Amino acid sequence: MTHSDKAVSPFQQPKAVWAVAFACAISFMGIGLVDPILPSLADKLHATPSQVELLFTSYLVVTALMMLITGWVSSRLGAKRTLILGLALIVVFTTLAASAGSIDGIIGFRIGWGLGNALFIATSLSVIVASARGGFAGAIVLYETALGVGIATGPLVGGLLGNVSWRGPFFGVAVLMAISLTATAVLLPKTPPVGRRESITEPIKALRHRSLATTSVVGLLYNWGFFTLLGYSPFLMHLSPLRLGSVFFGWGALVAIFAVFGAPWLKERFGTARTLYGNFVLLAVDLAVIGTWPDNRMVVIAAVVVAGAFLGVSNTLVTTAVMSIAPVERPVASATYGFVRFIGGGLAPFAAAKLVEHYNVRVPFVLGAVAVLVAALVLSTVRRSLDAADRGEGAAQPETSDLARAEREEEMQISAGLGNTD
Repeated sequence: MTHSDKAVSPFQQPKAVWAVAFACAISFMGIGLVDPILPSLADKLHATPSQVELLFTSYLVVTALMMLITGWVSSRLGAKRTLILGLALIVVFTTLAASAGSIDGIIGFRIGWGLGNALFIATSLSVIVASARGGFAGAIVLYETALGVGIATGPLVGGLLGNVSWRGPFFGVAVLMAISLTATAVLLPKTPPVGRRESITEPIKALRHRSLATTSVVGLLYNWGFFTLLGYSPFLMHLSPLRLGSVFFGWGALVAIFAVFGAPWLKERFGTARTLYGNFVLLAVDLAVIGTWPDNRMVVIAAVVVAGAFLGVSNTLVTTAVMSIAPVERPVASATYGFVRFIGGGLAPFAAAKLVEHYNVRVPFVLGAVAVLVAALVLSTVRRSLDAADRGEGAAQPETSDLARAEREEEMQISAGLGNTD
């Protein structure tokens, strides 16, 4: 960590950075928003658990696939226009989802929601990394704070509004995203495209780099465990939307606290690799506990809340690892990693419901535990790169000077514009 990283608080930012961070929080709120209303949706719309889980799958798989085009779009439109396009799509499709009359309609509109989410998430991360005060480490802390706040408040908002109607959470996100859209349009300076235009195939080609491919697979595996818990555990608790929202608020609060405070402390004390090894083992044990006692409501609730701590640490350290050791530009690394990990997050809830239908409720959680343990094993193959990154020895930069120059020009332009918004 550099001196500037320590001297500048990650929370002392220009207004424009806060506008993007706020929009990030609302965007991430959409992930956990439907959790408290999953049982209600199944009951009110006469849907099976596997049909309801498609709300996660349609949203996250499309988010993953669309990550592949985010760089191609932003390099042609510029960061601000891409963010606004993504936010506008989210507003439109959340409103349509709220107005739908069937589970199939909601699933379809979640696809459009996922498209907007992909454009927004990948671009917002690169904007924050390029523009936030406090350097790279401070930017990741700010981004993960937004993620934690969104994940924590999403279930609570979903529970409160879902207690009135299952349509309420969707309308709520539409309103909040409209506010985010307005703030981004007003506060973020113009960021026209600069330098080269990114190829649509770059995020896939980036998987040729072993360090990026390996850490992306780690993300896929731990997200499999993550979204098995997030997507199917609500069916085990038999609680009202409001009480489910309270449980997942506690879970999300731990995600936020450990992402922002726990992960940096553990990394400083034990290093990235050792921290993640221990963290993955503990998360696997947590999932195994749910798989062993799925009929004990209090055990399931406690295990879900505690899992937030492990997921908060994983979110921060795996994201930091990917961005630190990937030998490609950060926007490309972000898109590649997002593509791979969201595939795991999207497929896991639907697979969990199908496994329950064909076997029993224990199987998906045991499988999730195994996936997280395999993540630790895969991570061990890039231990040297992680240790080097911890020592401040970054990954090799792209050899093509034009690429590096274009990235520097864009970062300088965005940073200069944001500096004028205080």
